[in-house]
Amino acid sequence: MSAVRSFLLLYTLVVLITLSFAAESAWNGHTTPGSTKPSRFTPYYVAPGTKSYDSSSRLLHYSGNWKELYSSGYVRNTLKTTSQAGASMSFSFTGTGVEWFGSTDRWHGVARVYIDGKLIQHVDAWSSKTRRQQRLFWNFDLAPGRHTLKIVNSGEKRNKSKGTKLDVDALVVTLTPNSTSTEQIEVPQQDITVSPQSFQEDYAPSFDLAASFPSAQWVLNQQGTTGVHAMQLSIISETHAIIVDKVEHNPLTISGHPAWAALYNLKTNDVTPLAMQSNSFCAGGTFLSNGTLINVGGNPVVEDYTAAADFGDVDGLQAIRIFEPCDSDDISDCAMYENHDRIRMASPRWYNTVLRISDGSAMIVGGSQKGGWMNNATTNNPTVEYFPPKDIAGSNGLPVHLPFLVDTLNSNLFPIAFSLPDGNIFIAANNDAMIYNWQTNTERRLPSIPNGVRVTYPMTGTGVLLPLTPENNYAPEILLCGGSTVDDQKPGYEISSQDPASAQCSRMVLTDDGIAAGWQVEQMPEARTMPDAVLLPTGQILIVNGAGTGISGYGNVVDQVGASNADNPVFTPVLYDPAAPAGQRFSRDGMPTSDIPRLYHSIATLTPSGDVMIAGSNPNLDRSEVKYGTEYRVEWLSPPYMAGDRPSIVSAPKKIEFGTTAQLQIQLPASLQNANVQGKFELASDRMPLFMRLLVVLMDLGYVTHAVHANSRLVRLASSMAGDQQTLTVAAPPDGNIYPPGPGWLYVVVNGIPSTGVKVMIGDGSAPPSNEAALQK
Repeated sequence: MSAVRSFLLLYTLVVLITLSFAAESAWNGHTTPGSTKPSRFTPYYVAPGTKSYDSSSRLLHYSGNWKELYSSGYVRNTLKTTSQAGASMSFSFTGTGVEWFGSTDRWHGVARVYIDGKLIQHVDAWSSKTRRQQRLFWNFDLAPGRHTLKIVNSGEKRNKSKGTKLDVDALVVTLTPNSTSTEQIEVPQQDITVSPQSFQEDYAPSFDLAASFPSAQWVLNQQGTTGVHAMQLSIISETHAIIVDKVEHNPLTISGHPAWAALYNLKTNDVTPLAMQSNSFCAGGTFLSNGTLINVGGNPVVEDYTAAADFGDVDGLQAIRIFEPCDSDDISDCAMYENHDRIRMASPRWYNTVLRISDGSAMIVGGSQKGGWMNNATTNNPTVEYFPPKDIAGSNGLPVHLPFLVDTLNSNLFPIAFSLPDGNIFIAANNDAMIYNWQTNTERRLPSIPNGVRVTYPMTGTGVLLPLTPENNYAPEILLCGGSTVDDQKPGYEISSQDPASAQCSRMVLTDDGIAAGWQVEQMPEARTMPDAVLLPTGQILIVNGAGTGISGYGNVVDQVGASNADNPVFTPVLYDPAAPAGQRFSRDGMPTSDIPRLYHSIATLTPSGDVMIAGSNPNLDRSEVKYGTEYRVEWLSPPYMAGDRPSIVSAPKKIEFGTTAQLQIQLPASLQNANVQGKFELASDRMPLFMRLLVVLMDLGYVTHAVHANSRLVRLASSMAGDQQTLTVAAPPDGNIYPPGPGWLYVVVNGIPSTGVKVMIGDGSAPPSNEAALQK
């Protein structure tokens, strides 16, 4: 039995015993009526910006023998069906997408789908269960203009099928493409406060990626679709990422209803739906020390105008969803485990941040007690709790109160948090920050973020823990970028989508001297709210996505664009070099410009290959195809190093324990084999420029949602090279403070060019510690 399964079994047994004998549990009893009983759902949905055509429409042209059936279970009570091989339906339309809806059962066969005369897909409508109004085919990536859809009965079927039926219930056409404007507005810059230079400027000498590879450029490609909107994202293996959304009418379906989670193949761009029980709207997530991924929190069943309650989802406010390690290319057995009677949080949380801490367990920070928009005293959850539960400050497994999360109302959801090299936690919320000692439950307040800039939802900025290195004894430094100076006490009708975002970035070294020196302030080339900050293996930071005006959320402020609270998308990424001199850290040289707005509910992450995956954007209550509508397209931003000769890690251990050394077998291309990397190479004492160095970096690629890159981390490891230039001896992190135990990715960087990442387990791979008395609460 795996360590993960052993841990889950132990946890479940303890909770079962507890529920049997305890007079009261931590469960607060909050459930929406009917939310625990799944109900029938049909994926047929006409999103804003789309138009439906019934099977009996005169614009649908049928060839062959078709029958018309009538039932209240069909769209507008009619359905066309045929069992004749070669029978077809043709439909011409103007738009950028099309969906075909019909029935599935044991008598259906295989259809061929053509668009503009080209065979696109074979659709097998067989199902062991009879379902109506099912989405059988969809394509949202058509060029604007006139297209023809043709569906042909192939006469073929799987062995289990009892017939070759083909039917058409309805077609839905996407009429309006998302905005493709690349105009960027001028936004007033914030006042600049002058602070002393960083204490880390020598930790990674600066270099220019584009200048280093004159024959290569940054490249942006659009390839693949996510099938479910990409609200949350995390890399789970060398081949797959997990995507988690809220309950809504996504095109990807599972078990006869729209999916709201999926596994995305990073190599083939295939997407596989993942079953979920509870509404994961605005949840957080982290890996634990044994490699298990947990997805935490969410929203109640939505019962208003979207009809989302028809999905039959369970209230997700106290949910802890468990996804066991899934490293194989074969994901057929990968699943999300939920058991809300046995495994859940002690309090409801929406918009919570989840962080892996130094002992490998999860700290769950803040959030709101119910769905809403701006937090306030009646909805605030100003506490932290742990999974597995801990007895901290006499809490005995129940939530621990944080005054900081009271003082930072109202703009304090999705706090920015990082585990620090001394085991403490950095937390930023609103325009304040602190260092939190979770073991003693004590707060050390830091200077406020300058110029009144707020950095957490809905005035959303982003944050990153700058690279940690042994050269300076892992002194931590925080970077916070973007956000807004909008007053969080204002009601929505006094806030506009045209209110300027902030261009400010603020840095602070979290040592006594650094804190005394205060924040160092600099300006991005343009203002951004909702940006994503992605650490690259080179130690630089890519800033992408976001808007020049407005704030996060949807349907709350005046001058909305569709339902979006933000406007003026920022389409061009910017590269930030933390080691360059102040005033020279930002660069857009060679950066491509996208034509896809990435606003509220967008994501970006580094992938094992070294490029950056960009997806999402959905400032709507449900799927929409109007301006700033739901975005399923995936973009891939490749740094110049992707086109060069790269080093490779030929072999590496699967597990590296703290305080030990490990050997990597590497291969250097001829272009990188020079005197500067030959022979013994000690990083800890070397002062050569980065272009003349070989580096080994350990990275956590993070859990990304709402511009929060929880657990994102880069730790440079001391290493030495054997004379054959093929064997590296690497020193592991000394303890879980420097790198919290759990999965990570190793990259070898030579002359500024990183290898492909290799997944390793840092620590002994055991489950995080649990407290039996706390579990019983």
